[in-house]
Amino acid sequence: MKNRPIGIFDSGLGGLTAVKELLNILPNENIIYFGDTGRVPYGSKSRDTILKYAIQDIEFLKSMNVKMIIAACGTVSSIIGGSNVNIDIPFTGVVEPTAMAASASTKNGKIGIIGTTATIKSGAYKHALKKINSSFNVFEQDCPMFVPLVENGFIKDNDKAALIIAEKYLYSLREKGIDTLILGCTHYPIIKKLISKVMGPTVKLIDSGSETALFAANLLYSLDYISTRNTKGVCSFFVSDTVEGFSKTASLFLGRNINQDVKIVDIDSYTI
Repeated sequence: MKNRPIGIFDSGLGGLTAVKELLNILPNENIIYFGDTGRVPYGSKSRDTILKYAIQDIEFLKSMNVKMIIAACGTVSSIIGGSNVNIDIPFTGVVEPTAMAASASTKNGKIGIIGTTATIKSGAYKHALKKINSSFNVFEQDCPMFVPLVENGFIKDNDKAALIIAEKYLYSLREKGIDTLILGCTHYPIIKKLISKVMGPTVKLIDSGSETALFAANLLYSLDYISTRNTKGVCSFFVSDTVEGFSKTASLFLGRNINQDVKIVDIDSYTI
């Protein structure tokens, strides 16, 4: 069990922000990453469709004999928590770890949340924060254009189009006087500098990918599931659509070059 890989999935490439952190804190672990690039984004889909996709993604990773699954997707994490999906191996989404980090960060109790439309509509982050401290003032904003911006490379903090969109989404949160902002989608850390530029230096940004990776590592330690290998772990990448350009984009997310082959998965063939 200890030397089995860790499985991570996301609707696209955003979950690679969690992979990046895991590579830093658990360098001897093998990681299998699935990006559902053929059906991205999940955030604009119905709850039933998101659940269907999540189950298929989970079943694919289970077929790869993983020891743990991380749903590095805010949309999936916000939906699956209220479902009766039985995963039967160690599992975490991004909501609980990120909410805990935000609650520890805030000084004035005013916390903002940005995410996909489905994530914000679910209220999952707000519920998790209120469960920690019912006196928190929580403000939510969906940002449906952020994922397409990231997936299409509009990520520089001086990109005029991205700045206009970010200002439109974030203005109301800035005016609320929040001191902590949850990046409730693992795509968003890629435009962290852009978001920080709009929000200002006094607002602490909580990276859902990074916080989830730390939480997952602690869970593996508590279960005594840490790899016993003395060699550096290997990442394997799978997608549901074309592999063209994946290495270039993935290298951007991971902050390092990747040379591995990327394989296409017929994700519709995986069902419970």
